[in-house]
Amino acid sequence: MPKVIEWVGAKEGDMVWRYPNEEIAWGDVLVVHEYEAAVFFRDGKAYDVFRAGRHVLTTANLPLLTKVLSIISGFDKVPFRATIVFVSLKQFQGRFGAQGQTKELAPLKFYGSFWFRVEDSNLFVNEVVGGQGVYTTERLQEFLRGYFNERLIDTLSQYSLIEVYGKLDETSFLAKNVLYDAFKRIGLELIDVKFEGIDTTPEWRDRLFYLRTGVLAPEVLRMETVQKTAESLSKSPGAAVGAGIAIIPPLFQQPTTQTQPMVLCPKCGFQNPQTAKFCGNCGVPLQVAGPSCPKCGTANPTGAKFCMNCGSPLQTSNKCNRCGSEVQPGMKFCPNCGEKLVQ
Repeated sequence: MPKVIEWVGAKEGDMVWRYPNEEIAWGDVLVVHEYEAAVFFRDGKAYDVFRAGRHVLTTANLPLLTKVLSIISGFDKVPFRATIVFVSLKQFQGRFGAQGQTKELAPLKFYGSFWFRVEDSNLFVNEVVGGQGVYTTERLQEFLRGYFNERLIDTLSQYSLIEVYGKLDETSFLAKNVLYDAFKRIGLELIDVKFEGIDTTPEWRDRLFYLRTGVLAPEVLRMETVQKTAESLSKSPGAAVGAGIAIIPPLFQQPTTQTQPMVLCPKCGFQNPQTAKFCGNCGVPLQVAGPSCPKCGTANPTGAKFCMNCGSPLQTSNKCNRCGSEVQPGMKFCPNCGEKLVQ
């Protein structure tokens, strides 16, 4: 006598149900209601999926499972064993809530709701229901809550406290996009996410004032350290004027910046910034690329006619006595005719 396989008595909010009898025979009748899917699961893998309707089980409508059964013991062996998982395709609400950290390590508490539904029942049974052995709605909600929290903690750790507080709608939207892909990988569609509460510790709540003015988190922490140190020293026994003078000054100091390389003036030796074009002390050009003085050897700026050190005239070129060609100072022979030049 063929038996009827049906999810009877499903309540609002029930997400999955496993048919208790794993002995299935050809000719059994599978009844799947609206907003349901029935998935045949065996040996850790989901095979054929049935949507709403009344189905008489044959080798024709169970092609994937029949192929597996044929390899194992022949498709005509009855009853064969398989787990039938009924999945609700309705929209459900889940809850999330956990504690994490922002990218400046500020503690962050958050909670809220998310809405989802099963998009790919075969993948959902493979990855979650059958793969994780989660066959009840309570355990499934618990699994999804942890799955959601884990990925949201990782996502929020990439944002600052100001971004989370000041741009919560934008942050929620970006987090939803990240979580959407994570849910899709387990066969679910994430419909919406809503933060109902988000908070940090009282200390970091006070720091929000400074952070909103543009002060960086490390600077805020340094200012608080100075304040606490001063308060602690003022309360210590024997505290008097001058107490803590060796400790507080380093805390007040701004973080040291890397020193820039300096350029020495060739005339007066004054130290100038590397980008300066003229000496800040004597006004001499610093980027010297002109001719050297034939008398004292001082390097002069390009275009100078007289030496800036001794005042001697600067010859930029000479002429060959034989052919009249221009030759550079210091050359011994004319590059045009080879005539020996008088030095």
